Parts: sequence; C-alpha cells; structure tokens
Amino acid sequence: MKSNVFFDIAASLDGFIAPEGMDMAHAADPEYKQWLSLWSKLQGWVFQQKFFRENLKLGEGGETGHDNRMLEETFKRTGVSIVGKRMFEGGELFWPEEAPFHTPVFVLTHEVRKPWVRPGGTTFHFVNDGIESALGQARRAAGNKDIRIAGGAKVIQQYFNAGLVDEFTIHYSPVFFGGGEQLFLGINKDVNVKIREAVASKDVTHVTFQIEK
Repeated sequence: MKSNVFFDIAASLDGFIAPEGMDMAHAADPEYKQWLSLWSKLQGWVFQQKFFRENLKLGEGGETGHDNRMLEETFKRTGVSIVGKRMFEGGELFWPEEAPFHTPVFVLTHEVRKPWVRPGGTTFHFVNDGIESALGQARRAAGNKDIRIAGGAKVIQQYFNAGLVDEFTIHYSPVFFGGGEQLFLGINKDVNVKIREAVASKDVTHVTFQIEK
C-alpha cells in the first residue's frame, strides 16, 4: 500500500503558523518578545492533552477527548517525517535528548552531515538533493505508514505546489498574529481541495482537507 503524504499543523485565524520573531535571528530580540506569548496561545490546546504529555514525558494527567485522539492518531500513522533546515536548527537546540518523532526524519539542507541518531528511535538523515529525493527516501523508510511533511511553511509550500501532498489538517486556534510565517504564501491556486472533516472543541477547530488529483 502506497504511503499517503500529509501535513498536520496549527495555524492562527489569519493564516500564520509562527509569529514574527520566532526564529534563530530574532528570538532573543526584545522587539519580538511577544512571539512566545502568541505561540503559546496557538499551541495551548496541545499542551493540555494526555498523549502530548506522555510523549514528551511531562508527567501524568491531561485531557482525553477528541483533541487528544487527533494527536495520538497523527503520531501513530506517521512512519517518517520531512523537515526543513530552519525547523531542524530550532529543534536541535530545544528538543529534549529523546526527540519527539520516534521515526526516521529527513532534513532538507545543503549541509553534508552523517545521520544523527537520537534515543527513542529518532534518526535524522540529511538530504542535499531536493524534495523529491527526500520523499523517495521517506517512502522506502515509511513501511505501511504515512509520510508527514512537518514544516516549516516553505517546505510545506514546496511539496504542495509540486503536487506531492495527498491531504492535510489545519488546527485553527482563536488567535490573530498579524504577521509571521504564512502557511499558504505563494501557493498554487489551481489545486482543488475539499473538506473531509471539521471538528471543533472549546479551544481549537480541526479541519481536514483532501486534495483532488
């Protein structure tokens, strides 16, 4: 069975997945100090879920409703993740020693580097020859599971515009950023999508889209 290629990401109501200042160049700049507060509002629903807390070893407790089930189902269906260099560089500094993927991860980068093996089943592989090469390697590693384009926005856009994405889920939190990393900047407007499912909780609305090919 061929693996599905998908992305699953949180976004503000005005279409941003990260606020201004949430990058290595500006994170410590006082002018951008509001980024952490905005990002916490975007991801606040995630921190409350039982599966998230267990996966990052944050202790017992947490919610067990639909929001929690969506996180767990996404994790269990993912056999491989693909990330961009910027996302990896930020995570390399802040992820715990046992990185949260627990799968192979293919990093799109110009840097030549040997695979980086982490505890808990995560191995980062560094791909220097483009998105299709990374996807080909991901398909061979995914087994009978799916391939997640984990981000950031530019990586998602590249796969989307190349017609390589099968479906995606956006978790809309009730917050406006007013600027930052825009999910669908420069997206191919000729791609046809349909809503497969929309479910709302008290904190977030989950919308899953199917791409018609």
